[in-house]
Amino acid sequence: MAEDTELPPRESMEYDVVVVGAGPAGLAAAIRLKQVAPDLSVVVIEKGSEPGAHILSGAVIDPIGLDRLLPEWRTRDDAPLKTKVHEDHFLLLSEKASIRIPNILMPRLMNNHGNFIGSLGNVVRFLASEAENLGVEIYPGFAGAEVLYGDKGEVVGVATGDMGVGRDGKPKDSFTRGMELKGKYTIFAEGARGSLTKQLLAKYDLCANSEPQKFGIGFKELWRIPKEKHKDGLVQHSFGWPLAADTGGGSFLYHFDDDLVSIGFVVHLNYSNPTLSPFDEFQRFKTHPMIAPTLEGGERLSYGARALTEGGWQSVPKLVMPGGALVGCAAGFMNVPRIKGSHNAIVSGILCAEHIAAAIGEGRAHDAVDAYDAAWRASEIGRDLKPVRNVKPLWSKYGTYVGAPLFGLDMWMNELFGFSFFGTLKHGKADYETLKPLSEVTPIVYPKRASELAFDKLSSVFVSNTNHEEDQPVHLKLADPAIPIARNLPIYGEPARLYCPAGVYEVVYADETTRRDPRFVINAQNCVHCKTCDIKDPAQNITWVPPEGGGGPNYPNM
Repeated sequence: MAEDTELPPRESMEYDVVVVGAGPAGLAAAIRLKQVAPDLSVVVIEKGSEPGAHILSGAVIDPIGLDRLLPEWRTRDDAPLKTKVHEDHFLLLSEKASIRIPNILMPRLMNNHGNFIGSLGNVVRFLASEAENLGVEIYPGFAGAEVLYGDKGEVVGVATGDMGVGRDGKPKDSFTRGMELKGKYTIFAEGARGSLTKQLLAKYDLCANSEPQKFGIGFKELWRIPKEKHKDGLVQHSFGWPLAADTGGGSFLYHFDDDLVSIGFVVHLNYSNPTLSPFDEFQRFKTHPMIAPTLEGGERLSYGARALTEGGWQSVPKLVMPGGALVGCAAGFMNVPRIKGSHNAIVSGILCAEHIAAAIGEGRAHDAVDAYDAAWRASEIGRDLKPVRNVKPLWSKYGTYVGAPLFGLDMWMNELFGFSFFGTLKHGKADYETLKPLSEVTPIVYPKRASELAFDKLSSVFVSNTNHEEDQPVHLKLADPAIPIARNLPIYGEPARLYCPAGVYEVVYADETTRRDPRFVINAQNCVHCKTCDIKDPAQNITWVPPEGGGGPNYPNM
């Protein structure tokens, strides 16, 4: 892109609070700000084409956040959640069989009764409508591209990305300059591995006193199944096959609404075998004898993938910096064993909003709202995350078959006695450091499509409704273009082509027979914005930045 000095200046708009991201955390913060201080001016920007377009979750939703934010939501005609959990199953899978774990053995925190099954995207659309009714300005299709700083290094707002920039970086005839949105405080609600959040963590050293953040990649498909197979309100979680014992992850199957089923799969991104393909593990999972009969005769409606924050209690960074704050998955508030984060996201938005409203009421601006950072561990969020803080490190260290009994015992000890034999364990390596060289692993060979329930990446991207303006700069930036072929290919087999769930990365050869003259290809138009490449690349050579606003997936009911 041409230097800023060659471009027209950005227009600027002033608000009390700027929110980046119209997910559950960002919208909850906006709503709560207007509830406690109706005169505040609040704006929310969202990179998706509409609120909910980029939202992907299981979703079994703990209503604690919604109940706090909008206590009357259940009685409303437009309530976004209708299906209550009626039945809760936990399964350990082998290749051909399954063992159901009795519910009485599961820690109470894992009980899903009282929760709802539905679409988090539809919850977000409901929250967006509520926010607008309160006077919040919401601008979908505008990605936060740059943090704006004041003279003292404080956050003073964000700038949205320029529109109409060609692949060569030069303005096209349709060029439109981005906007500067400035506020007394800026709330970052970008979700897992947000591009601006990543910069803030580094600039203000917010992770100095926390463990490295850990991540997973989560897949989801939405199916409509034959009516006779539908079991309204059934929640089924499973772990084990097809993942090896040393690879963490799990799966889910939820029945809700009109003959709909959400099926999903999570792979922890600290796996070590570079030939593992999380997408293909998900496709294998659907062929299991306990899973396939539910889907047979059904229709796949949608597909998506996204990164999940899994570090929990010990990986939450400092949440505030001068003029800014982190909420939701940007802060890392997902509960790993529950596979839930939206309830904590909403609560964090509420908590942050209350402290920022109080600060503005005191005449403050552009300082660090330390009271918010000090409050979360004693809140519902802390009470949710602390008892499960050792699940991830025990699973990572001891594998599924030894780690699961250990973290189950630890959860019971925390729940019954507020005590852990392990204290608070550390996570150790970052996820990008865990891959072993090809020379140290047994390659995983995935069979060609052997089931009508399994799909390829490109057909999956098609049903995600992903779309990007093709004549724009590639939004997946390589710090060193030589690394994929010179380093990652000989050492790891270039794992980007496997961990990417959308076929974005390819290694193409001039001669496929002799494997001569390999070339690294980036199909950026396929990107579903999961950000796994930014997390898992062993050289940390790939940086995900927002493409032109409105690009990416368009999830209708996810």
